[in-house]
Amino acid sequence: MDDTQQALLQLERINKSFPGVRALHDVTMRVLPGEIHGLLGENGAGKSTLMKVLNGVYQADSGRILWQGQEVSIQSPHEAQAQGISMIHQELALVGYLDAGKNIFLGREPKGRVPGTIDRRTMYREAKAIIDELGLEIDVRRPVRLFSLAQQQMIEVAKALSLDARLIVMDEPTSSLTDREVETLFNQMRKLRDRGVAVIFISHRLDEIFEICDRVTVLRDGELVATSPIEDLTREILIKQMVGREVDQIYEKRTDEPTRKIILSVDNLRRGNVVRDVSFNLYKGEILGIAGLVGAGRTELVETIFGVHPASGGTIKIEGEPVTIRRPDQAIRQGIGFVTEDRKGQGLFPVLNVAANITMNRLGKLVNAILVNWGKVRNLAEEYIKRLDIRTPSTQQRVSNLSGGNQQKVIIARWLTLNPRVLILDEPTRGIDVGAKSEIYRLMQRLASSGVSIIMVSSELPEVLGVSDRILVMHEGRIAGEFDPQTATQDQLMTAATGTYQEAYRQ
Repeated sequence: MDDTQQALLQLERINKSFPGVRALHDVTMRVLPGEIHGLLGENGAGKSTLMKVLNGVYQADSGRILWQGQEVSIQSPHEAQAQGISMIHQELALVGYLDAGKNIFLGREPKGRVPGTIDRRTMYREAKAIIDELGLEIDVRRPVRLFSLAQQQMIEVAKALSLDARLIVMDEPTSSLTDREVETLFNQMRKLRDRGVAVIFISHRLDEIFEICDRVTVLRDGELVATSPIEDLTREILIKQMVGREVDQIYEKRTDEPTRKIILSVDNLRRGNVVRDVSFNLYKGEILGIAGLVGAGRTELVETIFGVHPASGGTIKIEGEPVTIRRPDQAIRQGIGFVTEDRKGQGLFPVLNVAANITMNRLGKLVNAILVNWGKVRNLAEEYIKRLDIRTPSTQQRVSNLSGGNQQKVIIARWLTLNPRVLILDEPTRGIDVGAKSEIYRLMQRLASSGVSIIMVSSELPEVLGVSDRILVMHEGRIAGEFDPQTATQDQLMTAATGTYQEAYRQ
């Protein structure tokens, strides 16, 4: 990649402030034709603000945008599209009940001969031509809700190409995709690069950055840290650029040891074909990592333990006593909390403020007669905001306005108000940046040291190895192996996850 060539896009000394917050300070970024350019930084680093300035959602306080060598003023997303700049957001902007062709040309449908009508034949023909150009097998007359997330991402790409996009911004496009779907997306991104289309790729997954990007720009605290060719970077360098500290400080090993007191015991737990004869013990103050490939049954296992779906067989014991858990409220009464992997869809009450989200599980105890004692609500929320170092302007801040890492802390705080004995964390750091991940890890270690037993489901093998006291690997609904993170390797975990681990499982 020759970075001396004429830039497709130049953002020069971009500044943007909001009341009380300087979001961007003198940020400069240069994107070349036909390159995949990674944009990295912690939540709050300014990535989204910079892309919204580019996309016309925000207007910069100062600085300028050069597009194909000419200074331009972009006042709206529509004007950005007219220039050939398209943005695919993490939450896809597709209409589920409409077919792919209608979504691709939504609002720009070819006009029919009769005024007020749509030339559907032309629309579907042109939509199919774009889909074929991408090498996809997608029926353009099929409703998009029936497609996989990866296919929906591709429909968004087709929509961008129908606008003659020269630059496509992809914001966390892989956050909800399987490994196979990610590879499909990356293959299409490479084809776009070969055609001269540039892509700005925003992701928290460093492995993906090294696999797909040509160059990388890192922001921290609203300022440019560096732009570098990918071959000049390592994972350690990138993390230090993003968070300002060394990689070995991200996974700080706890100094104490979990006890050998069994808190939770699962024996031959079954649920159809997704959880098959699973047995394990969880010790007091232990962080038990559960790894495995997508579809291995990890989430199904913890949902069964929590009573989201009742077990079809097997037993669960709490401190040696058999318990019946067929509903979440029964699990809660046994001292089990559950932080779901779907933070936005199932974990948060996005229209409510931070105080309401933290205290939701305790509202019954915060009522005087029939009225909520809002003073008690605020005091309890402030206690956990301080305890978990939740960064929010106030307890009244709408929770949807917090960063992903702080939203996750809010959900954990909600369960901590119930003083759980067991806390299940399903993908606790999905979609949050490296710095916020480190904070979640330290919080988990503090909780474990205080006696809380933690089950952590994670798809990130470095995370499982770096945080867990003990690791179970699942394959096709069963435990395929147990590992000591002090001696285990990623290759061993992956071997077990694929069902080819040869050593006997040691209970």
